[in-house]
Amino acid sequence: MSKLARLSLWDVVYALDMAIACAISYWAVTHLLHPLANKDSDLLGGMWAVAATVFVFRETRQDSLSAGVARLIATCLSFSLCLLYLWFFPFTPLGMAVLLGIGTLAMMLSNRRGDIVTTGITTAVVMVVAGMSPMNAWHQPLLRLIDTVVGIAVGVACKWIASAVFYGITGEPVR
Repeated sequence: MSKLARLSLWDVVYALDMAIACAISYWAVTHLLHPLANKDSDLLGGMWAVAATVFVFRETRQDSLSAGVARLIATCLSFSLCLLYLWFFPFTPLGMAVLLGIGTLAMMLSNRRGDIVTTGITTAVVMVVAGMSPMNAWHQPLLRLIDTVVGIAVGVACKWIASAVFYGITGEPVR
């Protein structure tokens, strides 16, 4: 039987910081999008912003920033592919598969193989939601880009601020 790990004060602060950052991301997107989108899109946007916030919460400030950049690059590629496709065609499973393949190749050519998964997940979500809401489906990539940018910005900012405040109060270095 293995021993349970002990939590440090920083571990508790980190968890609280992430929870607060996720709440801020959700609130910001659901309130910012309220006049622009329907209730379902508001909720999806809030969830997407929270996912972006969680994605950038890493052990170090530098890792958080790097994760934010990676998430933004993957989202921008997915956004571009989906927007271009949805301007001309409706959602189809075949169209989504083609975009997933193109996104994968683009990330390989950009030497960003580690971001293929993020690009693929983003593309799949945007395309399936566009299929669920075919009226103005091309809005989905724009909305999901906004959600992601808000989530990344809030996540990275909260991580950096909490690290600085923790260090200022305790004198304990936090990466």
